[in-house]
Amino acid sequence: MNAEERKQLLDAYLRQVGGQLIVSCQALSHEPLHGSEIMARMAVAALQGGAKGLRANSPEDIRAIKQKVDLPLIGIYKDETPGLEVFITPTVWHCLQVAEAGAEVIAFDATQRPHPKETVPEIVRAVHEQTRCLVMADVSTLEEGLAAEAAGVDLISTTLSGYTPYSRQNEGPDLELVRELTARVRIPVIAEGRYHYPEQVKAALSAGAAAVVVGGAITRPQEITARFVKAING
Repeated sequence: MNAEERKQLLDAYLRQVGGQLIVSCQALSHEPLHGSEIMARMAVAALQGGAKGLRANSPEDIRAIKQKVDLPLIGIYKDETPGLEVFITPTVWHCLQVAEAGAEVIAFDATQRPHPKETVPEIVRAVHEQTRCLVMADVSTLEEGLAAEAAGVDLISTTLSGYTPYSRQNEGPDLELVRELTARVRIPVIAEGRYHYPEQVKAALSAGAAAVVVGGAITRPQEITARFVKAING
């Protein structure tokens, strides 16, 4: 896929999700809502609520969701490697599985931490050569975002801010990173990570985000319950 084709795909994607809410429908194996059928139903609920895009984990969940909901989807494939911290779509192989499952966008860990096999530029190049998917870099700092843009990604997401030891450790979303990235990069920035309230989403859009991904505040009832309990108990 050449640069002009990628631009056309990116423009089409932004026409659908620009300035809107993307809902992340994920549940890991230890969580009570784990299961592709449940995530597909969660995606239907997100669609009915007005979401304009989705994010989902694993080829199985992506396929199940795509059978039920016709919204553009950011696909990831979480897979742990012993001794390494990177686990969001960590290799080219994982990216290709996500593409085959039907995702329009492939998101992967583009932090400075060691990757299992390929480097960030190698992952980006392989995905562009072997699929018709856009590539999104999940980063935790401005420097990682700049490096990802130089590597040729199509979009940048603030997903991993607070999840690397050297990034800001905020209780809420990293709006400052959204501002820093949108001021420095020429590609769209998607805000993601600890967006719990509608006013935070609006703040991210005002800070320059092209769209905002919200996950746990919508699709993880155990996290929502825990916030209420924490407030009650002070």
